[in-house]
Amino acid sequence: MTRIATAWLVYRLTKSSILLGTVSFAGQIPTFLLAPLAGVLVDRWNRRTVLVWTQALAMVQSLALAALTLTHRITIAEVLVLSGMQGCINAFDMPGRQSFLREMVEGRDDLSNAIAINSSMVNLARLIGPSLAGLLIAVTSEGWCFLIDGVSYIAVIASLVMMRLTRAEKLAVAETLERPSMVQQLKEGWDFVRGFAPIRTILLLFALVSLMGMPFVTLMPIFAAQVLKGGPHTLGFLMGAMGIGSLGSALALVLRKSVRGLLKMIPIAAAAFGVGLIGFGLSRNLWLSMALLLVAGFGMMQGLTASNTIIQTIVPEDKRGRVMSYYTIAFVGMAPFGSLMAGALAQSIGAPWTVRISGVCCIAGALWFTTQMKVVRKGMRPIYEQLGIIPAKTEPAVVEAGAN
Repeated sequence: MTRIATAWLVYRLTKSSILLGTVSFAGQIPTFLLAPLAGVLVDRWNRRTVLVWTQALAMVQSLALAALTLTHRITIAEVLVLSGMQGCINAFDMPGRQSFLREMVEGRDDLSNAIAINSSMVNLARLIGPSLAGLLIAVTSEGWCFLIDGVSYIAVIASLVMMRLTRAEKLAVAETLERPSMVQQLKEGWDFVRGFAPIRTILLLFALVSLMGMPFVTLMPIFAAQVLKGGPHTLGFLMGAMGIGSLGSALALVLRKSVRGLLKMIPIAAAAFGVGLIGFGLSRNLWLSMALLLVAGFGMMQGLTASNTIIQTIVPEDKRGRVMSYYTIAFVGMAPFGSLMAGALAQSIGAPWTVRISGVCCIAGALWFTTQMKVVRKGMRPIYEQLGIIPAKTEPAVVEAGAN
């Protein structure tokens, strides 16, 4: 709801695609800058405590947006500052949340389903939220969306506080062993991500899709108002359609019994996302646009969840926070540059052409990833064998010449 309300608020105040991209940039660039440091701290701190603080600060940010908007005193400068604050919070929240998920799920065999279920809940919210936001904005104002968001954090914080510590988290809290310095841990995390082909390759594709593909959401108000000649309810329908596609993808992954086979889904998902974007950029009909966003949402979430599951499965526990911080950079940190670029391109060549170019880039990334599959599988195989996901290779017996 807040994402839609913020985009519509900026567009209503400015009618500028460049400022839409700028606000998105302000909300995401802190994540790009702070996430590596945040990953080190997440590996050093109690992850549940980190999440309680991030949720409390996010509640303050949403309530500030609500107060300024409902009193009609909101300005673009204030939106930029509060968006930047949310970006700083997300730099710690996302790696903390992703790492904490592993602590909540004791059995590694259940991790794939847990991530998929988590994605299903997120996408159910993404389905309901935009539609509800569109209706609320149409009859009231954006401020009520911000207010509802702010109040909702109370339930999140209460849930975190009420959780019982698992043995793994108790040990982490009680840990007294000397750690390397933060600089050493930062370098160690970077060297691992850079040197391990499976994680490096997945994150590179993910970063490309985030840079070129994800920012199309920033341009949604332009499609709703100018291309499809609608209003805030049209924006809600478009985002809802994408949410349905994403939810369908997540539910399909919930039914999977193993992480095996997910790797080949990553390039297929990126290509499907690209095809959906190209078609959406060509469409001038609301129903066709919604159908194409179903495809785009399905591909986007399939790639996101498959990548997350594989990385969470193969990353060592002592580096989980740092690796997930680079995952955060690839997912969120690249988006601000894409948002600025998308806003500038839309101002120059129009939003439809911008989205078509984004789709072509996603398909190109999928083709590149396909060429790297052999190296990626080679790096993943020993870990999958160690975890019992796939059977270990057995060396053929050597038969001596002349033996009976």
